[in-house]
Amino acid sequence: MSSEVLVSRPQVDSRAVAQGILGKESPTEPDVPQLSSGSATAGYRSSKYTPAEWFSNYRTILQQAGTDQDQSERIQRDSKTLNQHTEAATRRNQADGTRLLGGRLQEIHHWKSELQRHIDQLLADTDALLALKTRLEKALGATEAPFAIATDNLNCRTRRLGPDLVGDCVEEELLKELDLIRSIQALLKRTTAQVVSQIKTNRDTKQMLELDWSDKYQAYDFDGHSGRYSNTSPDAQRHPSSAAMQDQLCNNTSWRKFTRDNLSKAIHDEQTTTSLRELVERVLLDTTEDLRVQCSNVEQAFGQRCEELTEAKTQLERKLTQVLEQIRAQEKNIVALQQAIHNKEAPLRVVQSRLYLRSLRPNMELCRDEPQLSLEGEVRQIDATLASLQQQLSEARASLSHLEESRRALEKDIMCKSHSLSIERDKCMTHRKRYPPISTLSGY
Repeated sequence: MSSEVLVSRPQVDSRAVAQGILGKESPTEPDVPQLSSGSATAGYRSSKYTPAEWFSNYRTILQQAGTDQDQSERIQRDSKTLNQHTEAATRRNQADGTRLLGGRLQEIHHWKSELQRHIDQLLADTDALLALKTRLEKALGATEAPFAIATDNLNCRTRRLGPDLVGDCVEEELLKELDLIRSIQALLKRTTAQVVSQIKTNRDTKQMLELDWSDKYQAYDFDGHSGRYSNTSPDAQRHPSSAAMQDQLCNNTSWRKFTRDNLSKAIHDEQTTTSLRELVERVLLDTTEDLRVQCSNVEQAFGQRCEELTEAKTQLERKLTQVLEQIRAQEKNIVALQQAIHNKEAPLRVVQSRLYLRSLRPNMELCRDEPQLSLEGEVRQIDATLASLQQQLSEARASLSHLEESRRALEKDIMCKSHSLSIERDKCMTHRKRYPPISTLSGY
């Protein structure tokens, strides 16, 4: 039998191999010479370790246990450090989040307050524009009365008679008044359209601000509730997908720009409204003043025209009185002339009878003696007198006829003047007393 001793291979810890601990062999005891006991003990020694293997095995186990212990201690230290760091970072991040939420709440409150202020301002501006719109509509309606009065005055003046149907200063002022009223009506309509358009713009802008304010109100409520969350809040829950939603939102710059743009639009509309209100007030003031000034001009022209008509009528009546006196005097003159002519008939018959009888004298007695010459001169004188009287009578009758024509013309013109005065003073000027006052023309 062979005396060779069979020795088992030593066990190796796989964890030690993985960690490279066994790269260096631990020192072993020097080899002890093995003495063969013979084949009778070979079976017992084949299942035993050598002392070196025994030493190597338990030392390996000790070494591995020490390594595992060191690694465990290191992991415990690292875990404690990491826990401390993460706890501090978590608390710091939570505090930063709470602080940022507080700052966000202040910013939202600031913008919400600005939005509310401009909403209130737009509401007040819109109410003011609505009041001005009502005034413009009333002022436009008030111009109908002056237009009707001026039109009626022109129609009444067309009923003047004869030479009084003249295009005078009154007619010119009435035509100016009509043109002024038409231009004022067109201006008031254009201004009303501007006011209506601005009211619509203000309402649209106000609605836009209200939507932004409503969004910020909800955001303020959400952020306020978020800021009140703490680690002990019972209603705090996990929402794993909430962080992924942030990619769909706008950034802080665009958020501020959106509200600033809305506020800039509101400020622009407020400035436009202020300018428009000043324009409307100026338009109402100017149109009222223009209408009253033109009304005064028309009434002044009517007054001047009535004075002219009254003066002309007085002169005509005075002249008519004089003409009537002349007619009466001329009629008396004609009667006197006729009587004078009649009075010449008897002397003419006498002288003609004398001449006739003396023409019957016989023979030489029929001579032109002094009586004959005197009688012939008397006849010629009476004939001349009659001719002169007849001529004077003819002239007197012609004068009387002219005086009658003048009387009729004067009476007709006086009637025209009286009729014109009735139209100007009793109809036109009386109708103009219904002219609207300044308050009505201003839209109140």
